[in-house]
Amino acid sequence: MKKVLILGAGMVVKPIVTYLLEKKYIVTVASRTKSKAEEMIKGHPNGKAIEWTVENQDILDKMISEHDLTVSLLPWAHHINVAKLCIKNKKNMVTTSYVKPEMKALDNDCKNAGIIILNELGLDPGIDHMSAMRIIDHIHNNDGKIEEFYSLCGALPAPEAATNPLKYKFSWSPKGVIMAGNNDGRYLLNGKEVYIPTEDLFKNPAKINFLDVGKLEIYPNRDSLPYINLYGIPEVKTMMRGTFRHPGWCCTMDAIKALKLISSDNYDFTGKSYADMIAILLNENNSENIKQKATNYLGVEENYYALEALEWLGVFDNTPMKRKEDSPFEIISDLMMKKMKLGKDERDMVAMQHIFVADYPNSNKEKEVIKSSLLNFGTLSTDTAVSRTVALPAAVAVDMILQEKIKSKGVHIPVLPELYNPILDELEKMNIKMLEEFGLPLNEKLSL
Repeated sequence: MKKVLILGAGMVVKPIVTYLLEKKYIVTVASRTKSKAEEMIKGHPNGKAIEWTVENQDILDKMISEHDLTVSLLPWAHHINVAKLCIKNKKNMVTTSYVKPEMKALDNDCKNAGIIILNELGLDPGIDHMSAMRIIDHIHNNDGKIEEFYSLCGALPAPEAATNPLKYKFSWSPKGVIMAGNNDGRYLLNGKEVYIPTEDLFKNPAKINFLDVGKLEIYPNRDSLPYINLYGIPEVKTMMRGTFRHPGWCCTMDAIKALKLISSDNYDFTGKSYADMIAILLNENNSENIKQKATNYLGVEENYYALEALEWLGVFDNTPMKRKEDSPFEIISDLMMKKMKLGKDERDMVAMQHIFVADYPNSNKEKEVIKSSLLNFGTLSTDTAVSRTVALPAAVAVDMILQEKIKSKGVHIPVLPELYNPILDELEKMNIKMLEEFGLPLNEKLSL
């Protein structure tokens, strides 16, 4: 019976554990907090929970050697160390994280060891790659060219659960969501490179009506340009990756950034209130009338939506923060997690959409817009949509590797047909399905 080692027991781990146990694999979950690992196993006879920390290399080496495959769901910074031990022990590995240059550099070592390290097997990255490549290959196989490509994704509360002014609730790592707000953006528009500095990331979001959800806003998702080569579409004139949010998030995050509330700089906040923190960040002498001072600093009207959202969040309150030396980022992310956690019976949702403009210059076929869309819901009391869509692609890949259905060796992401077709087909059986629409008119494309 094949054995799988899963490193980590965070918010997205449970579905992969359940899937592999149902497939009758022996599954070991290793985590800093053993009780979290035990919660994943739920007493299953094929499951085992181990208390382990990343500092204990000897135990990690031993665990990897005793299992057929390792799934690293640790923070990405630890993947390289795990990968090197997998190479040493000639054991396959799967992650859901982006491939960093250090991981790419292990490609030859993986091939020499006869193993595969399969990365970016989550939602974004993961399902986005696979569903995009299925359409891209379809267009190219029909002698078409891709003029425009927009790849959009967001993990959000369902519309009925978006009840706070920021229209957001956390169903996964809150610090990761907020930290992403410090990124800049880069994309290609009509053949010209567009750069969005971090201070402008949330300004002027694009807007779209999405399936049964209604209006969503879109802001740039990091650097879109590498995906031109990654997806093999050198002909593309517009290439943009974006993140979905409900209206309300972007203008509020823009104000939060302008007020330096997601800065990682440390300050001495001993004995200070939330209002005092705002005063310190704005170089004000005191926190009297702090909302008005923030209004003046931002240069907006008093009834500006983001100010009402910030007031609801509590950053203008005189409530003691009970902090010492700390960063605004840590304080605001903790405050948001306290007030914006998804309720146990509330639904979260994953929304994804690829929009293509395809041209067929060597045929009589007219240009068309193609859309590939995913809408999936979940709850904390079952499995969240984000945990299912992150964990289950990796689970399917693990099953395929252990059944020797994947022959490739080296460091890979799922952009090859031998990978994306069977994984997407298996996900459809679990109601994670892309709705593909062909032959749409050009007015169906996204306007930036």
